[in-house]
Amino acid sequence: MSEENREYNRENEAEEAGYETGEASGEREAEDQSAGPELSREELERLCRENVCPDCPEKLQMEQEVARVRADADNFRKRMAKEKDQHCKYATESLLGDILPVLDNLELALQHGRKVQESCSDMVQGVEMTNKVMLDTLKKHGLSRIEIEPGEEFDPKWQEAMYEEEREDMERGRVCQVIQTGYILNDRLLRPAKVIVSKECEN
Repeated sequence: MSEENREYNRENEAEEAGYETGEASGEREAEDQSAGPELSREELERLCRENVCPDCPEKLQMEQEVARVRADADNFRKRMAKEKDQHCKYATESLLGDILPVLDNLELALQHGRKVQESCSDMVQGVEMTNKVMLDTLKKHGLSRIEIEPGEEFDPKWQEAMYEEEREDMERGRVCQVIQTGYILNDRLLRPAKVIVSKECEN
């Protein structure tokens, strides 16, 4: 190959290489221009709000769905908090129910002991102190007695009538006597008070 041919080939190769380099550079510039500046999250959200129709049915449906999910979550949270509070409030209900017979026996011991107080005054005093300590301790856990005075009106919400007794000194439907003390755990009835209720005399 002559010197002139070799020179001609070198010039052609240089021109082709320059053309390819320029083409690649042009493609990169076009890609950079088409990509545009990078947008922040706030700018993207703003553009979305500006370009979404406020009356778009899909948008309204989505907002309603979001509101419903939030309301359901809030109701669930409130329900769980209430259930937790109820569980803590009445967790000792079964245990306190088993202790009530002990309190009943202490009351019976006091009733019989007071009848013969002269011969066993020290024992009566000891039982009274034990009964008081028991009631004070259980009161800290929400247990309280249902206090009933003879002659007050019968209340089926807290009392259970065992039978009726004719009484001339009382109106009908009054408590004559308490047979067994009732108890309340916080605001829930643990055991109703068993009572005798007055009725009119037949004669």
